[in-house]
Amino acid sequence: MIVLFLLLVYGCVSYPKIKILSNSSVEVIVEIADTAAQHYKGLMFRDSLEEGAGMLFVFDDEQSRAFWMKNTKIPLDIIFISSDFKIVDIKENFLPCKTLHCETYTSKPAKYALEVNVGFVDEHEIVIGNTIMLN
Repeated sequence: MIVLFLLLVYGCVSYPKIKILSNSSVEVIVEIADTAAQHYKGLMFRDSLEEGAGMLFVFDDEQSRAFWMKNTKIPLDIIFISSDFKIVDIKENFLPCKTLHCETYTSKPAKYALEVNVGFVDEHEIVIGNTIMLN
């Protein structure tokens, strides 16, 4: 545990990157969320997300995905990706929830979801049908 902490502190741990092929192709450094606990927590309680970074949710199968912003402090864009790495749905400007009952967004069937800072989709001209490449 101490070794992992030291690696994180000194920046020796590298995160994987994905590339979104759009009119202005862009790389995103991603944290992977591939367990139920990681899916549930997501980006909750974080005050910020680095520019060019995101969280990639990896699911076991391809189906509609429901996301909400409970305990999430930063507005996000969410990109939903099929098993063949095509963008199938996009939710832009998903705002933090400050009430007891939070809005839920249900996507078209997807195997992956990528959360990025709000405005990322628009800034990089990302649209449904774009392809994702794993680096």
